[in-house]
Amino acid sequence: MADEAQVKLLREKGVKAWNAWREADPGAQADLSHVDLARVKLSGVDFRQANLNSANLSGADLSKANLAYANLDEAILIEASLIGARFVHAKLSGANLNKTHLNFADLPNVDLKNATFRGAHLLWTNLRDADISGGDLGTSNLLGTVLNRATLIDTDFSNCDMGEAVLTEVDLSRSKGLKTVKHMGPSSIGIDTIYRSGGNIPEEFLRGAGVPGPFIAQMKSLVAAMSPIEFYSCFISYSSRDQELAERLHADLRGKNVRCWFAPEDLKIGDRLRPAFDEAIRVHDKLMVLLSENSVTSEWVEKEVETAFEKERQQKRTVLFPIRLDDAVMETNEAWAADIRRGRHIGDFRDWKNHDSYKKAFERLMRDLKAEG
Repeated sequence: MADEAQVKLLREKGVKAWNAWREADPGAQADLSHVDLARVKLSGVDFRQANLNSANLSGADLSKANLAYANLDEAILIEASLIGARFVHAKLSGANLNKTHLNFADLPNVDLKNATFRGAHLLWTNLRDADISGGDLGTSNLLGTVLNRATLIDTDFSNCDMGEAVLTEVDLSRSKGLKTVKHMGPSSIGIDTIYRSGGNIPEEFLRGAGVPGPFIAQMKSLVAAMSPIEFYSCFISYSSRDQELAERLHADLRGKNVRCWFAPEDLKIGDRLRPAFDEAIRVHDKLMVLLSENSVTSEWVEKEVETAFEKERQQKRTVLFPIRLDDAVMETNEAWAADIRRGRHIGDFRDWKNHDSYKKAFERLMRDLKAEG
């Protein structure tokens, strides 16, 4: 249950005092679970990592609030103002967001499973990578809403307003109510979305979003004609000392129609490297890691593997494809490498400079990629 001293501070002293306390003691756990904060003015409040499970925030002013990593599972947010609020990695599973104002809010990577948004205002809201499985977006306003890479299994779009929305890299085949969407203007429906959905998207929805009729007519036959491998995207993680093999694999995978990237070619000059790598792994379907005496001691490679493991846990599918160039991974005491050694088939490219050995190992890798598609 809620910490009564914290509730008293927030109620009696207000947001300014609350934020000062959070700044002075950043390690303190804010616990406001089950608390009633209906219609309280909380604009700009610092609720980072706060426990707001089952809290009543209906009608509250949470505009520009920082709710990053906060737990809002089962919270009641009916008619709350969340304009400009930040929800990065927040949890809102089962939350009630009916008639909320989320205009310009930032909700990437947020857990919104089974949340309800009926009548909510989501204008220009960022829902990239959010999990909205089982969510109810019925009658909501999705003008300019970004749903790039969102999980939309059993998500209900019945009678919502949509225009200039971004629906790229999503599977709409199991979404509900798409035929009833009211299109206020064209939206971006990616080719990747067409493929991931197997072409199973209502024609009424596609026409309303501005997809040309001739493309719609040929859509299913085009999808059926494509090989799944052509739509995989793969990121190669490796030590710079192993770049020769990385470049060879990159070229050969692209030659087999695998969309493939790796850091030296694709990182922009001036990129902050760690966030750029994290983003690359997150957006691609698979991570191929080259394991060698050079890479098993690399903190960067370790971080990339940990990111892939986390993605596997979240999406319940195989993301990591390890390849060894020598015996280092079989001998190292590094915990992350040992996890790979114990639990994964590791592609054997130890003799990769030999043409026949490389060809055999590469063919096995392609079979594995297709099998895991």
